[in-house]
Amino acid sequence: MIINWFPGHMTKALRTMENEIKNIDCVIYVLDARAPFACLNPEFDRLIKNKAVLVIINKLDLADPEKLNGIEKKLNTIFPENSDYLFLNSTASGASTKILEKIEKLCALKINKNLQKGVNANIKVMVIGVPNCGKSTVINNLCGKAKTITGDKAGVTRGKQWVTVRKNIQVLDTPGTLYPNLSNEKMARYLAYIGSIKNEILDFNELCFEFVKDILREYPTAFQERYGITYEISENPANEEVVEIIEQIANARHFISKGGDIDYDRTCIMIIDDFRKKRLGNITLL
Repeated sequence: MIINWFPGHMTKALRTMENEIKNIDCVIYVLDARAPFACLNPEFDRLIKNKAVLVIINKLDLADPEKLNGIEKKLNTIFPENSDYLFLNSTASGASTKILEKIEKLCALKINKNLQKGVNANIKVMVIGVPNCGKSTVINNLCGKAKTITGDKAGVTRGKQWVTVRKNIQVLDTPGTLYPNLSNEKMARYLAYIGSIKNEILDFNELCFEFVKDILREYPTAFQERYGITYEISENPANEEVVEIIEQIANARHFISKGGDIDYDRTCIMIIDDFRKKRLGNITLL
């Protein structure tokens, strides 16, 4: 399926980032651990060049830890040398301490120079990422309270927001920003699965069909375990098999219309929602 969503506020957000980046000491780049490589935005490459970057692989509580083993090595080929990594559930207690320690380590040279001069200058940090990756939650955890707007859907943050997390550390929250051309259909699907694409522009029936096919390849027993259905497991499920599984799920959940027809709309929305809320288990798509 072909997905494209790049509303005007994202163009404005990229311009804001370009204007602000010259004054930024460190960039926090938030990736969703359920689809970390899909969250890499090529538009950010020129922004982070020559900057200290803290890559936060977020929402660890929803992801598959076995799939995440070794991805830091792959990320090392993408990010600048002066980068560091943090695997995190940003809502967990103690997350802010880990983030601040990493920021101070990455900005140690500037901090020490300022101390030698007797100056307690501000460290300016910009937080970037695709929609719904948890950027605002990261900042709110740093602040210890909700200073930014959060939500479990794409496009909640619309404008830049500066917040102070410590006397000498200021953080800029930016709107979740996609890339203008989602030419990689697999990565675009993954972004849609995790809620980075606005629901209103999606065909959930088509999206669910692709989702079931993708999950059958990576987690073949996930639907059996969740819905108590049975099916033959194959490496490359045929379209007919995918449709049959969706219909079995509909019957298991009694999503049948008064006329006896399967309610595909309701079933497909539920399947994607079950994934987003971890009811299908811990899943990571690479």
